[in-house]
Amino acid sequence: MTSRGLASSGKASRGKQSRASGAFMPVLIAGSAIMLVSFGIRSGFGLFQIPIADQFGWLRTDYSLAIAIQNLAWGVGQPLFAMVAERWGDRRALALGAVIYAVGLALSASAITPEGHQALNVLIGFGIAGTGFGVILAMVGRAAPDHRRSLALGVATAAGSAGQVVGPPVIERLLAVMSLHDTFLVLAALELGILLILPFLNAPARPAAIPGEDGFATVVGRALRDPSFTLIFLGFFSCGYQLGFLTAHFPAFITEACGPIDPAGLMASAGVQTTAQLGAWAIALIGVTNIAGTLLAGALGGRHSRKYLLSGIYLGRTLIAGAFIIMPMTPETVLLFSVGMGALWLATVPLTAGLVGHIWGMRCMGILYGIVFFSHQVGSFMGVWLGGLLYDRFGSYDMVWWIGVGVGAFSAIVHLPVNETPKGLPVPA
Repeated sequence: MTSRGLASSGKASRGKQSRASGAFMPVLIAGSAIMLVSFGIRSGFGLFQIPIADQFGWLRTDYSLAIAIQNLAWGVGQPLFAMVAERWGDRRALALGAVIYAVGLALSASAITPEGHQALNVLIGFGIAGTGFGVILAMVGRAAPDHRRSLALGVATAAGSAGQVVGPPVIERLLAVMSLHDTFLVLAALELGILLILPFLNAPARPAAIPGEDGFATVVGRALRDPSFTLIFLGFFSCGYQLGFLTAHFPAFITEACGPIDPAGLMASAGVQTTAQLGAWAIALIGVTNIAGTLLAGALGGRHSRKYLLSGIYLGRTLIAGAFIIMPMTPETVLLFSVGMGALWLATVPLTAGLVGHIWGMRCMGILYGIVFFSHQVGSFMGVWLGGLLYDRFGSYDMVWWIGVGVGAFSAIVHLPVNETPKGLPVPA
């Protein structure tokens, strides 16, 4: 190639990099805003556990199964929405997800049977999938420069945690001043607000295949046959189990198991006067500390082995959960647990997504992460469902806690043999 040709090629390359860089911050901000709304609503479903049981006289298993079905539908929907985004575009996939989410919430306002809530949570689960990790992280990953990708994925994930900070206290206040029916309708309206954010999303197009690069189907097929992919898939199960159980049952667990709030103590002076309020604020505190934990995990993932970071996170969760369940249950231990578990709460997500993208490439990240995420949601289904089932059978959550400790230890071990070597040619940012 002549020097003039080289110069022209260099200018074109710099132009592409400049356009990608210009799209990066708007995509990151708009994507983070969508995550905040979607996960803010989703993180508050555990607060409906006791009000619904009181109003309709349901067993704990009935509503638990509805949330479990929601998590499973979320897992099934994740790769499906990744394919919708691949075929018809990211914004259309997000718009479809937001509408489905809002319809599920609005119809739940009038559901008065367990079967009704369980069926509608299929819609809600698909809505979460369409406005959650699979679509958003793939967009952010494509828009981010290579050297900022891991941190950017951490920022987008942390936005979901910010929603968890805001969502439960807001939903707790809504339930205190209005009916279940009206609360669901307000949440549906908030979810539709996502449609106003979509015009600001202009992620770079998915890169076309380059000479010598394997095709999309070939890469996906190779990943599915790769033992490392299987190990990552299995390891994500415990993350879903622990998060699903805590999101759905932790507020009720605190309300029933924690000692009373001292009316003259520090908690009361901070405005927490009942164990129901403590449950909402505990979930929010998990979200606060998780913002820092997720950002740190994203930053570390750009400089250190992701598999060892993931193993350490799962080991930390195992130790924290085991210590919490054998300690006296007081408001103080609840807060300590919330801080410790919160720091590790979604820290696995940017590392797992980044690991998938690093090994198998960004072109295939959305669908491959969606497949891995299905394992996470099977774990969520089991954590939520077993929480209600074993509580109704034994009158406590102790067995569910110890199962969570066991699967956490399994995930700490199973990530160690993962081979982090990239497969095939890298895709330029």
